Amino acid sequence: MQYPVIIENLCHAYKDFPVYDSLSMRFEKGKIYGVLGKNGVGKTTLIKILMGFLRPVSGKCSVLGEPSHALSAQTRNKIALLFERHLAYEFFTIEQAEKYTSQFYSNWNKDIFYDLVNRLRLPYSHKIAYMSEGQRSQVVLGLLLAQQAELLILDDYSMGLDAGYRSLFIDYLQEYLKENNATVILTSHVVQNMESFVDDILFLEKGGKTAHYALPEFMRTFHCYTVGHQYQTFQDAANAVQKIIKRHEIKNIEIHGNYLEIYSFLPKAAVCEVIGNLSLDMAGFMEVPMSLEDAFIGYTGRY
Repeated sequence: MQYPVIIENLCHAYKDFPVYDSLSMRFEKGKIYGVLGKNGVGKTTLIKILMGFLRPVSGKCSVLGEPSHALSAQTRNKIALLFERHLAYEFFTIEQAEKYTSQFYSNWNKDIFYDLVNRLRLPYSHKIAYMSEGQRSQVVLGLLLAQQAELLILDDYSMGLDAGYRSLFIDYLQEYLKENNATVILTSHVVQNMESFVDDILFLEKGGKTAHYALPEFMRTFHCYTVGHQYQTFQDAANAVQKIIKRHEIKNIEIHGNYLEIYSFLPKAAVCEVIGNLSLDMAGFMEVPMSLEDAFIGYTGRY
């Protein structure tokens, strides 16, 4: 199956608050997708729709060939879900967690689970209740990957993890995917780690706007330019910024004390032409490099 997830003209809203407006995209087999956006734009809602916990107002969503709101037990068996937190039964030991969970998955591979939890250097009799958040995350990841699912959905996989455990989580996930041609859809509030392993990104914005990019193409074509300004007040600068954004292909402008950051897919010469008649220090106009985290903030705005 080339496209494990297909979304067509998906619309959803909570009363008068639109979440998606005609979202259409296909998630290709074997790729890792990062779903990005500020709080409240519908990242978790999308996960709920994919899993059939919510039925969209209109449009279609199919997962592994079935409507998402009517997934069979056989299809759910092929989906590994991490939903918002690394939850596990605290009264279980490591060994008990593996034995209990293995009963529900026909393709279970206990070696995958123990290969990961052995890195914790804890006895199998160690209770989950006595683990740190990072240690629990490794147990949960082991339980997810041992399912050998065709589709992994990881909602806010980084919650509660420090930099070391995030790195271990990602490294092991990448190792696993080299041998298993699974599709991964993930969300996270920590963006900087995604740059090293995500293939495509899906931006969700308030009001139902969405945009889908291959990550390398996005990083190559989305730019940040800085230029000094001479406005006396923040409001004067804000008024000028709004005129630029409304009239031209500028995604976002952030105002600082004496300079602006301009984010756009336009090349430098085109942006220079757009802003050339404003009260700006064009002698200092320049492009600055960005990480994915920088680009995410520039694309979605700081506030």
